[in-house]
Amino acid sequence: MANSMRYSYSIVLLSLLVIILGALITSSEAQDPSQLSLDYYLKTCPKAQEIVRAEMECAVREDPRNAAKIIRLHFHDCFVQGCDGSVLLDDTATLIGEKQADQNVNSLKGFEVVDKIKEKLEAECPGIVSCADLVAIAARDATILVGGPYWDVPVGRMDSKTASLEAANTDIPAPQQGLVTLISKFWAKGLSATDMVALVGSHTIGVSRCVNFRDRIYGDFELTTNNDPSSAAYLSKLKETCPQDGGDDNISPMDYITPTTFDNAFFETLIKGEGLLNSDQEMYSSMLGYQTADLVTKWWADTGSFFKQFSDSMVKMGNITNPDGGEVRKNCRFVNT
Repeated sequence: MANSMRYSYSIVLLSLLVIILGALITSSEAQDPSQLSLDYYLKTCPKAQEIVRAEMECAVREDPRNAAKIIRLHFHDCFVQGCDGSVLLDDTATLIGEKQADQNVNSLKGFEVVDKIKEKLEAECPGIVSCADLVAIAARDATILVGGPYWDVPVGRMDSKTASLEAANTDIPAPQQGLVTLISKFWAKGLSATDMVALVGSHTIGVSRCVNFRDRIYGDFELTTNNDPSSAAYLSKLKETCPQDGGDDNISPMDYITPTTFDNAFFETLIKGEGLLNSDQEMYSSMLGYQTADLVTKWWADTGSFFKQFSDSMVKMGNITNPDGGEVRKNCRFVNT
């Protein structure tokens, strides 16, 4: 009888959690009202997007990984204070930036690419195009250049005069976190779980450091892959790359199938139980993630549907602005003097 009651209680608790997750899947806070528009630079800097695109073409041609670096910069920027360029600020005697946050230090890259683009923009139209807009446009162009979808980027963001190391440490999703925590972090930014799965789909390009996936490959990887021979071979390779001790900065692609092409192959890795990061695999394997798992399955079967939602979710994320406003920085690493 006691066992039956405990079983019933577990079922009720699980059902309540699923209901909560279902609400999070379908709900989303209204985005912060802003003055973003598609023609913001039409008269003041008409060549802005052309300049960004040309520089991104050079950067991706030089190193295809630059595409993933810029997309990640945009994501980490928008999750702290809104999309305001705060992630680009260097530490100074009077300002503590976000580059040393747990999810940024030793892993967030692409700053030199931003510097080059900003230099070109300043030469064309000084003091006009914000660093926050630069990153938003560059993230779109980076996606296209490696095979992903196009979307119109609303512009008119201001660059923050502040940064928040504390918010960067608490607000940015972490690789070891579970599904409920991950969804709540996206929801807090006005992004639904549907947005979350779509945006995480950008892991179809890029790499992760050993320190972020060590626990996964020496933990439940074998359970989620059901000892499939091909998965066992992949796991063995990952363990060579990432030993139990040392090698924290060794890297592995998050999508080993087509690591430099923006497609939907990342979702196949989750279905096979081969997600490199625990946070990624949770979207498919968590017992609370039946709706997120449905999205993973849907987008693995339909690239067009994934591309459409990714584009919509990138615009939605990019519309998170800093209500405190700001300035147009001359140098993306420092506030204007």
